[in-house]
Amino acid sequence: MANADIGLIGLGTMGSNLALNIAEKGHRIAVFNRTASRTDNFVAHAGDLAERIVPTKSIADLVAAITPPRPIILMVQAGKAVDEQIALLKPLLAERDIVVDAGNANFHDTVRRDRELAGSGLVFVGMGVSGGEEGARHGPSIMVGGPRDAYARIEPVLTAISAKFNGEACSAWLGEGGAGHFVKTIHNGIEYADMQMIAEVYGVMHDGLGMSPKAIADIFATWNKARLNSYLIEITAEVLRAADTRTGKPVVDIILDRAGQKGTGRWAVIEAQTLGIPATAIEAAVAARVISAMKEERIAAEKVYGAGGHIVPDGTLVPALELALLAGKIAAYAQGFAVMAGASKEFGWSLPLATIARIWRAGCIIRSQFLDSIAAAFAGSGSAANLLMAPAFIEMMKETEGSLRSVVSKAAEAGLPVPALSSALAYFDGYRQGRGTTSLIQAQRDFFGAHGFERIDAEGAHHGPWGSKSE
Repeated sequence: MANADIGLIGLGTMGSNLALNIAEKGHRIAVFNRTASRTDNFVAHAGDLAERIVPTKSIADLVAAITPPRPIILMVQAGKAVDEQIALLKPLLAERDIVVDAGNANFHDTVRRDRELAGSGLVFVGMGVSGGEEGARHGPSIMVGGPRDAYARIEPVLTAISAKFNGEACSAWLGEGGAGHFVKTIHNGIEYADMQMIAEVYGVMHDGLGMSPKAIADIFATWNKARLNSYLIEITAEVLRAADTRTGKPVVDIILDRAGQKGTGRWAVIEAQTLGIPATAIEAAVAARVISAMKEERIAAEKVYGAGGHIVPDGTLVPALELALLAGKIAAYAQGFAVMAGASKEFGWSLPLATIARIWRAGCIIRSQFLDSIAAAFAGSGSAANLLMAPAFIEMMKETEGSLRSVVSKAAEAGLPVPALSSALAYFDGYRQGRGTTSLIQAQRDFFGAHGFERIDAEGAHHGPWGSKSE
């Protein structure tokens, strides 16, 4: 008998937690997992919530268990697995049923799937979910793309399960097609930059100043009580305090320094480049993870060149690191929001930038104190073209850019890598130059390729006085 409000396929960590969240908020949910024993185990450990969970043994059983029109959430690995699930569902579903891909999909795949289902009567929704397993269980930030009427039909469930900030749900419809997954991609790109900058600041204190992880943890905890208050700063303090149960050493000291990535940061960089919008801090963060994977080469290079050196403490560097990190974060967010603004124009989405900032205030990984200020900066018709030009952030950058410059300089002199902070500084310096050095590049392009250039005192294309190209 059809008695579930919604269905979910894929009971991995994220899927299981999302299903429990849905059940806890009062909605009956039908669940299916390809490995039946996982479904049985999930229900067995659901406690009192099991009464609102309908376990099924096949895709057909899942479909039959949901009250039409059926919304079904896919929480499977991005890529081929999503297409396989859609192919299995398609002959079993009816008109107006909704397939919701809640994985970390490439938005181009979302656009393609939406196009492929057009005319079938089925509706496809691409939904970005941020917050990790804890967020999925107790309240994530939810970024939805697809037909607006489809969002209206699933909105009660999404509003109920999403994170709340001062009572406001951190879930929103952001636009047609791949808008939701694109915004999630840029969220993750900003996350890459934020994490990398935090790691660089840790490196300056640990490798440059010789501070212990516990001492650094205390500093991050203090920062988390002020303007740097954020989820990532909070968990950094906790991570640095943790001791390894086997050796008693700080956990961070026994972890191999080789970072993984699932692709969303790289996608963010690719889309920024395709749109012609600089996202240099995000690019640097992605590159840093790639370099981290080159462990054997790095060890060999250190034997040849030596590692970064010591910074003589003078009492000013730690306070400067706090301000430098704030400046770097502002630059990274400015880049991410600029990319979303560019994509909005390119794809006709009309992305609500202020709303995006608001739904990131709770639940998601990059939630932080100054997202309210970002929302205000993009609210209304007089919103800034770039976050760096919003009045509140102008004041913050004027206050902090000197510290960012000092930290980058001292790190460079000591041979300590701070690629994301350096890129953020270079972006800021490039952005504020009314006249830069590209005039020389244009002259070079004209010299070897007759590409022409614009003049400051006349319209049209011109050539320089070199060889036969002389005007």
